[in-house]
Amino acid sequence: MGMASMNSSGESLKLCVFDLRRGQNEGQELDKILFFYPPDVTFSTQLSVIGLSEGLITFTRSVVEKNKEIEAIWRVDALQKVLKEVHSLFVMFHGSVRSLLDKEPSGGLIRSHLYPFITDYLNDLSVGKKLQLPSFRETLKERGTVQMLTLARDAALEVQSLVGVLDSCAGTLRCHSVILFHDLLVSTTLSPDDTVDLFTFSVMRLTSNALSSGTSSWSYLRKGTSLSQTSSRSTSPQLLVSSDSLPSGNGNDAGRVIRPLQHNKWSKGKDGFLVTDIWGKDATPTIWLHQRQERVHLLAYQHKYLTLVLLVPTEAIVNGELDISFVKHQVTENASAKLLKVEEKLSKGWGGENAYHVSGYRYLLVDNDMEVSRASPPGKVATLAKETLLAVNKLRETVDAEKSRTKEEKDMEICIRAKNNAWAIARVTRGKELYMALEKASDTLLDATDSVQSFSNRYCNGTFSMD
Repeated sequence: MGMASMNSSGESLKLCVFDLRRGQNEGQELDKILFFYPPDVTFSTQLSVIGLSEGLITFTRSVVEKNKEIEAIWRVDALQKVLKEVHSLFVMFHGSVRSLLDKEPSGGLIRSHLYPFITDYLNDLSVGKKLQLPSFRETLKERGTVQMLTLARDAALEVQSLVGVLDSCAGTLRCHSVILFHDLLVSTTLSPDDTVDLFTFSVMRLTSNALSSGTSSWSYLRKGTSLSQTSSRSTSPQLLVSSDSLPSGNGNDAGRVIRPLQHNKWSKGKDGFLVTDIWGKDATPTIWLHQRQERVHLLAYQHKYLTLVLLVPTEAIVNGELDISFVKHQVTENASAKLLKVEEKLSKGWGGENAYHVSGYRYLLVDNDMEVSRASPPGKVATLAKETLLAVNKLRETVDAEKSRTKEEKDMEICIRAKNNAWAIARVTRGKELYMALEKASDTLLDATDSVQSFSNRYCNGTFSMD
């Protein structure tokens, strides 16, 4: 998968998925193209971009064209995480690209899944007819992580009790669960990687905020004109294959291609469970868990701002040991009272969208091992001057480059003075990263580092202290 752009506005952005094993013979070059955006460009342009991407893969670790202007606006690692995210979500719903290619070597099956899936994903990034990629304005945000809700002890005990009940909703086979409050993670029984994928999808489509807005609730994404109509005028190889000949996806309807990222396809039923017809009428959604290497049924239940995602092993359903209606009944009978109690406790302790604001600081905390992040609220970050955000973006690029160069965990502190005299400071230690923007122009470097030290001692248990 590759991404390239010729300018900082994103107007010439190209995104492609290609298979280096295919199209190696003269006259068969188009066969290597599995997806291309925008889909209405000429074949020669598509092959040119893919050729550039192949060369960059061979000689560098980045598939993003870089120049001084783009480096000031975008950060390579942030763009790569967009590619990683859409790939991870695709695998969660459809399985690996390689397995789909092996199942149907002509490429028709994988193209029939990639085109609608990535197009639906890009709709979340669209503003009008343009894509809004993560830029320096989102530099105090970390894609590919989850944002956790801090729980009081009594609330944590109630959540633990609820999770115990959910584990046994499928009888002897253990169920997994992910619980969210608003757009924050409360609890998970999955691995960090699977948690990130399911959390990302839930915030995009399942939480109360996502259902009420009809679009992704990510703060920096705005609803724009749909990109889905572009597929009808595509000149990509997808249309060289008759739709009648395409094998079916993983849905229950023959010939049906599942589009799990479609907008406005989920709603709350009278029983509290979320319903959708994406997988077919009365069909239950399924996803693939990477760590456990198993497919599970996805059931989503919602009460006010609390969203529960229950994962039921398909093995139990296939073997006829129980059915989905039985599992729903178990949730309603055994867990509903606990759900109400958890929601009540979380609501009482909820500090609102500015709950994690720290006066005087604009920050980002990242725990790479746990794949968790916490940051200043977007509304507070938006008050920073452009010069400050550009300095933080440059700071993060510097840290990315150092991490890539050393290939090992290394403690570091980097400070940058912005053009407006603000300070951008990074501290990295033992897999954890802290990025800070301080806009008090009169601060000296000593003042700024003392402020970071104070923040670390008070909010990070001294993790980033330099004593």
